[in-house]
Amino acid sequence: MLEKLGRIRLLYLVLGVLLLVGLLPLAFAGFLLSGRSADELRSIEGRYQAQLVQDKARQIELYGQRYRDVVTGLARAFEITGGIQALEDNERLQKTLQDDPNLIALALWPVDGTLHRAFQPEVITLEEVDARVSEVLAHMSGRGLVVSRPQVIRSGMEMALTIAEPVLGGKNNQEVVAAVVAIVSFQEVFHAVQQPTSKSERELLNAGLPVVFVVDQNGRAVAHPEASVAFSEKSMTDLKVVQDWLESGAQVQSALAPFSATRDGKTVEMLGSYATAELDESSRLGVIAIQDEAAALASVSDMRWQVLWISLIAGLLTILIGVFFAKKLTHPVRELASGAHRIASGDFSKRITVTSRTELGDLGNSFNLMTDQIEHFILDLQRSAEDNRQLFIGTVKALAAAIDGKDPYTRGHSERVSRFSMAMAQRLGLSDEEVEKIRISALLHDVGKIAIDDKILKKPAALTDEEYEIMKGHPQKGYKIMSQIPAMKEFLPGMYMHHEMVNGMGYPQGLKGDEIPLMGKIVAVADTFDAMTTDRPYQKAFKFEDALARIESFVGTRYDPAVVAALSAACREGQIRPGVVKLKKPQQTTAPEPPSDNTQITQISSV
Repeated sequence: MLEKLGRIRLLYLVLGVLLLVGLLPLAFAGFLLSGRSADELRSIEGRYQAQLVQDKARQIELYGQRYRDVVTGLARAFEITGGIQALEDNERLQKTLQDDPNLIALALWPVDGTLHRAFQPEVITLEEVDARVSEVLAHMSGRGLVVSRPQVIRSGMEMALTIAEPVLGGKNNQEVVAAVVAIVSFQEVFHAVQQPTSKSERELLNAGLPVVFVVDQNGRAVAHPEASVAFSEKSMTDLKVVQDWLESGAQVQSALAPFSATRDGKTVEMLGSYATAELDESSRLGVIAIQDEAAALASVSDMRWQVLWISLIAGLLTILIGVFFAKKLTHPVRELASGAHRIASGDFSKRITVTSRTELGDLGNSFNLMTDQIEHFILDLQRSAEDNRQLFIGTVKALAAAIDGKDPYTRGHSERVSRFSMAMAQRLGLSDEEVEKIRISALLHDVGKIAIDDKILKKPAALTDEEYEIMKGHPQKGYKIMSQIPAMKEFLPGMYMHHEMVNGMGYPQGLKGDEIPLMGKIVAVADTFDAMTTDRPYQKAFKFEDALARIESFVGTRYDPAVVAALSAACREGQIRPGVVKLKKPQQTTAPEPPSDNTQITQISSV
């Protein structure tokens, strides 16, 4: 009894230890990962902010540069065309204004003369145009472009820049004779800093999204997601990130500047960054981005709680299930794994034994039944594969015999070419698989002759040039016939290219050297050798040695040296003799039918 109680206490102790060992690492890893995630997310947000303000700053600079170039271009144009005397009325200014909707007003103010101006009356009044022109010209001192800070156009509730460039004339073109002034809308900058949402600044911050705005050199807003903030030219210097930008001046183009701020009476940590947009050397704008850090990282806090609960539940379930079921599951699972390994290695002879009344027992019985079925299926598949292979070989042989049977002189030609090709392929050290491919290709090499007129195919005399050209089309016809059958793809080179020559004088493609596949080179030699050693209506068969010498004389011009060398070796060593081709037995277990020891050489007519 005490022993039993002791065991129960030990079980509880083990379970407690397992709980601690299982839970603490999971919780620690979860909080560690969440902490790293927070750091990485904070870093990503910082990099995103920095890139964001830099991109916005570059957009503003390009925008300013565009209209500085417009004003400078107009000034240079007046200089080239003779100065302000070339301006009879406001038509040129008005046309320029109409071509660009961002131009609110254009003016040409001569040193001695009448002010010429064109403007959009629905946006700006004449008095504001004159006031803006006078203000910017007051800051112009000699040669050099002047850009004012963005200012609100009160009549149209719009922010605008004023840009001025002197027009030079007089002696040596060094005297300022007039000034070109443009008032440019700042609306594109507003669009650049606005988020694709209708949320206010507070809503954006609460959602953890960045708020981007633009300030001038005095820290006043000139562009903001809330237009009212910019139009009121609100000072933004209460934000430390704005103070940091004002203090950096032109020395720092962009920087990350995290800071603390008071929101709803609470001090919160903020992510901040700034970048400088230079309109010209004396006029700069600050592009500022701020973001509530806690809101931006809210997903990390949620993830920590989720990790805690998931770790706790997973730890408890893992320990309970592991202690309760481990021993019961281990043995049958090992038996099943061992049986699976035996099946994977191809051993279907053994069966597993699982003595259990649970589903594991059923699984064991099903596993044994599955093994039986797999064994039967594999045997059936092997038999079916061999039957299909024999059927395929028989079909190929029948087709080759049908081709050869069209002419009594060609009977047996394809079979002999096949055996010659196999002998050469074995001499070249090709695998049994490659030898078998060459065998099938050689059997079918003349399949295209099915499409050749019998009058030409059975002609008992030499062919005319016209008939020979028709006969030369049989490789291409055979290729077209067999290329429609996917299973024939690997046998096509021998059918299509057995009349190619290594010097490029063959047909149908005129390939050279290594452009001709080895299969085509082998079948070409075998085809010619058989044609030379069989009687034809207009030519007696060559003697065996003479045919071989004739083949060898074409090395390097018609035939590949290695292939001819394989044929020569097979003939001189007795593997190929008149009427006999001895082939090595393939190594695979399901080998093709072994060839007979003697192959009778019959009469043949071959192109």
